[in-house]
Amino acid sequence: MDSATKDEMQPSLPPGPEWPEQERAERLARGAALKWASGIFYRPEQLARLGQYRSREVQRTCSLEARIKSVVQSYLEGVKTGVWQLAQASEAVQGAREALGQAHRLLQGAAEATQTLRPLREQVVQHKQLQVLSQLLPRLWAVPAAVAHARSLIDARQLLEAYVCLRELEQLQEETWAPLGGLELAVFEGLGPLAEALGQAVEAAAGAAGRLAREDPAQLVAAVRVAEVDAGYTASLELAPRGWRQRCLQALQQGLDRTHFGTPLLPEPGALAGWLEALRVALPAELAIAEALVAPCCPPHYKVVQLWAHTLHSGLRRCLQQLLGGPELGAADAFTLLHWALHVYLGPEMMGSLELGPEADVSQLEPLLTPENIEQLEATFVAQIQANVAQWLQKALDGEVAEWNREQEPGTDSSGFYHSPMPAIVLQILEENIRVSSLVSESLQQRVQGMALSELGTFLRSFSDALIRFSRDHARGEAMPPHYVPYLLATLNHQSALSSSVSVLQPDGAASGALAPVETALDELQRRICRLVLEALLAELQPLFAALPSRRWLSSPELLDDVCERTARFCQDFRRVRNPAAQLLLAEAERTVVLQYLRALMQGRLVCRGADERTQAAERLQQDAAQLRELFLGLGLEESVQCAPVLLALRDLLNLRDPMLLGLEVAGLRQKFPDVSEDHVSALLDLRGDVSREQRLAALSSLQVGPQPSPSAGRRALFSLVPAPAPALSSCLPSGPCA
Repeated sequence: MDSATKDEMQPSLPPGPEWPEQERAERLARGAALKWASGIFYRPEQLARLGQYRSREVQRTCSLEARIKSVVQSYLEGVKTGVWQLAQASEAVQGAREALGQAHRLLQGAAEATQTLRPLREQVVQHKQLQVLSQLLPRLWAVPAAVAHARSLIDARQLLEAYVCLRELEQLQEETWAPLGGLELAVFEGLGPLAEALGQAVEAAAGAAGRLAREDPAQLVAAVRVAEVDAGYTASLELAPRGWRQRCLQALQQGLDRTHFGTPLLPEPGALAGWLEALRVALPAELAIAEALVAPCCPPHYKVVQLWAHTLHSGLRRCLQQLLGGPELGAADAFTLLHWALHVYLGPEMMGSLELGPEADVSQLEPLLTPENIEQLEATFVAQIQANVAQWLQKALDGEVAEWNREQEPGTDSSGFYHSPMPAIVLQILEENIRVSSLVSESLQQRVQGMALSELGTFLRSFSDALIRFSRDHARGEAMPPHYVPYLLATLNHQSALSSSVSVLQPDGAASGALAPVETALDELQRRICRLVLEALLAELQPLFAALPSRRWLSSPELLDDVCERTARFCQDFRRVRNPAAQLLLAEAERTVVLQYLRALMQGRLVCRGADERTQAAERLQQDAAQLRELFLGLGLEESVQCAPVLLALRDLLNLRDPMLLGLEVAGLRQKFPDVSEDHVSALLDLRGDVSREQRLAALSSLQVGPQPSPSAGRRALFSLVPAPAPALSSCLPSGPCA
């Protein structure tokens, strides 16, 4: 049988869907066959076996076709079996559908039959309700009377009996509610208002718990028992819970808050201290009543003492917040509130009392004042105290200034020193405010200490300005105080007193530089007072130094005798100044006299005519130096701090016989007094009267050569404070400052 006949005998299969995987498999198979064929028949000798390969492939193809036919036949048999089973299932479903239709028609018929029984059912229900009503009718007739009786019990504050009556009425309502199918009878309409009236009575009793615990504890116990029993009662009617327990607790808190912190009880400005004192007495008493009387009347889970403590604390805290939100408090009220809130309230007299048991749980209380409240009160207190302190200090200064023009000398203490209560008053004002602030808190103390230092600095500047005005009026002749210098010396004692006691204002633990501005102001005040005293001394001495040096000065000590006499008389009141200010003033006075002496020498009023006059001038300098030394030693000034030895150095310069050695003497003078200048040396050489131009230049050149003296090694400044007349250009060095 040829292949064409076989193809005709094959069953024709419907064309299947074109699958991409099938096409891909065919392409791969064809490619593999081509590859195999090209490999097999690549060589010519293998073409002879082409017939064998063809017959082998035909056999393989027939075998595959037979297997495929077998698989397809098995598949077709399975499909035939499935079609038969589906036909059987369809017949069974049709039978079930017909049976269900018959059952549905039967049910519809039964429902129509039950509709005819509905009037009978309603008659049965009504019969049962009438039967129940007939049985309960006597009790229902008594409901209005029972309601009225319950109201009378409530009015008589017999709360337990009223609650029992209410429960009986509610029980009767429940008994009628279920049989009547939830029908509400008009006879029970008064139960709702009755229950509300009883709840209000319970609230009223709880709100007056403190008074009732003292006067009628049975009524308080009855109210609490009613609230507790009702909290455990579950009604069968669909009614909202009454929540009498919560209302009772709220009434306890509201009554307590209303008693102590009602809005009309807020203190008026200035009455805060009395209000807080009343609370200091009332709140512990209230807690004691709660612990001793109210707590036994309530269940333990009420935690009455804790409730009392927290309610009182919350009410007080709210009241204080309202107070701080109103008009600004005064300094006294701010201080009182801070001290009371931070110390008294938490102290042993109130919330920190040992008699207050742990059940109060005061450790969980919020701070009575927030940090913002404390900051506000401290700022208010410090600002107002600062204004008061400034006013008090100004009054103290005005009183002191008013005494400067008195006819009497300044007062003295038991030791004979000038004395005034002003420094003590100033320091007492500041120290007292610091001490008082330390009773509140460390932060307030630090604020007040800073304020005190600031106000003291302002006071010292005002004091200094007052001294300037006092001196200016005296200099202009507008005011001629009879004791100008003694009052200046008295102010120096004031400065010393303030300086020695200002350390009491030092903040504890503060940096050492906290007092630096005040100490600087005190030092400046001391320098100003000394300058004013020395200006008064200069006013007396300048006319005397106008005649020095002169021929009369060379031959007689009368000029310096007058200077020493005037100086001794001026400085005799220095003994009324306390050390070390007295020593400082004496040193400055001695330095002032020496400077005036040097200023007079530098004016060029005298030129020695020969060696005899130079010798006289040298001797006069030596005698004057000794006289000044003895004068100030007698006044109490130590010799080591005196400036008069500079006259001895000038004596050596004048007493030098050989002018050629002037360079050495000038260099020695420069080593002792580094601030000496060419102008000063030239003025001294002019006083000698025997120095040529070459010798002068040689002497001045010694200032430029040699080791320069260290400023720290020299004495106090003298020559730099003495102006010297500008020398002629011929006497200047080419490199000097006057060249």
